[in-house]
Amino acid sequence: MEIYLDNCATTKPREEVIDEINYMLKTCYGNPSSLHRLGLNAEKKVNESREIIANFLNVRKDEIYFTSGGTESNNLAIQGIVEKNIRSGRHIITTKIEHPSVLNVFKYYENKGYNVTYLDVDRYGFIDLEQFENSLDDSTILVSIMLVNNEIGTIEPIWRIREILKDKKSNALLHVDGIQAFGKIPLYLKKWEVDTFSFSGHKIYGPKGVGGLYIRKGVNLDPIVFGGNQEKGLRSGTENTLGIVGMGCAVDIMSRNFHEEREKVDELKKYFVQRVSEEISDIKVNSGVDENFSPYIVNVTFLGIRGEVLLHFLEDSGIYVSTGSACSSHGKGGSHVLSAIGLKNNEIEGAIRFSFSYSNTKEEIDYAVDKLKNSVSDIRKVTMR
Repeated sequence: MEIYLDNCATTKPREEVIDEINYMLKTCYGNPSSLHRLGLNAEKKVNESREIIANFLNVRKDEIYFTSGGTESNNLAIQGIVEKNIRSGRHIITTKIEHPSVLNVFKYYENKGYNVTYLDVDRYGFIDLEQFENSLDDSTILVSIMLVNNEIGTIEPIWRIREILKDKKSNALLHVDGIQAFGKIPLYLKKWEVDTFSFSGHKIYGPKGVGGLYIRKGVNLDPIVFGGNQEKGLRSGTENTLGIVGMGCAVDIMSRNFHEEREKVDELKKYFVQRVSEEISDIKVNSGVDENFSPYIVNVTFLGIRGEVLLHFLEDSGIYVSTGSACSSHGKGGSHVLSAIGLKNNEIEGAIRFSFSYSNTKEEIDYAVDKLKNSVSDIRKVTMR
C-alpha cells in the first residue's frame, strides 16, 4: 500500500495532464516561435494555457509570464525589482521563514551592501506587523512575503501588508511567494494590490520544470536571462511548451474542483490532527487547523525521536512524508522556520511535515496514523531506554 503525504514537495500529475503532455510530445511538438503551422499550433496552446491561468487568478493574460518553476519566478521578481529600482533605494524587507529561493536572494543582496530587514514571526508563524511598519522608510524598494508557509502552513495577512504600505505612503513594491498558496487557498491579487506573484506547476498536480509569475500591469522588471526575447523579452529561452500546456490543463481542472477538493482536504487534515493528538503522547502540533492555516499542511513534532528515523520507518510501511522543505532537505542544520517560531532543538529534530492531496482518503489517514503510532512506539522503546 502506498500513501503519499508529501504533496508540498511535489504532487502526482493528474491523468488528464499526462495525456495532454503526451499529445504535445506526439502531435504538437513545434517551436512556438516558428512561423509555420506546427509553430503556430504550439503558440496557440501556450496562449490558451496563459488565458486559463489568468482567468483562475482573475488577472489579465498579458500579466502572466512563464518560467522554469517557483525558484526562477521568485528570483525574477526579486532581482528584477531590485535591479530596476537600484537608484530609488537600497532597503528590502522579507521574513525569517521564507523559502530558500527568497532568503538566499536577499542574502545575496545583503552581501552586496543592501540593507535587509528580516521580520520576526510569532509562535504560529505570523509576521510582526508593528515591526514591519516601523521598518519602512523612504529607501524601501521591495517587500517580499510568502503567502502560505511551506513547512507549517501559516497564511500571512498580505492584505494588511498592503494597507500598511498605503498608510505609510510607501512606493515599495510587493512580491508574494504564492507557490504553496496557488490552487490551495482563495486568492485576490487585484484586491490585495499585489505587484508580483510566483507559482509553480508541480505543486498543483502538473509537471515539474514549469512555473509562472504574475506581474501587475505597469510594473517593470529588469530581465535576469537574456536571449531570444521570449515572454516579451522578460524571460528569454524556448518555451517549455509541454510544461506550460500541462500546467494549464492542471489549472483548468483545479479551477472547476477547487472548493470541493479544498473542503475534502480540510476534513482530512482535521481528522488526522485529532487522531494523532488523542492517540500519540508527547507530541507538539506546530500548525493550526483554523482558517488562518492552509488545510494542506500540518507539521508535528514527536518528542524523543529523530524525524529522519521516523520518516524511514514510515517509508517501510509505504507512507511518504517529509522532515521539511524538499528544496533544502539535504542541507545541514535544522529548520530555520521551526527555529523562528521558537521551537527548541529537540522539538525541531523530531518534526515531520504531512501534506495532503484531494486524492487522499480517510482510509489512508487511518492506515497512516496506525503505522505512525506503532513506529513512534518502536523508536521510543530504543531511544528512551
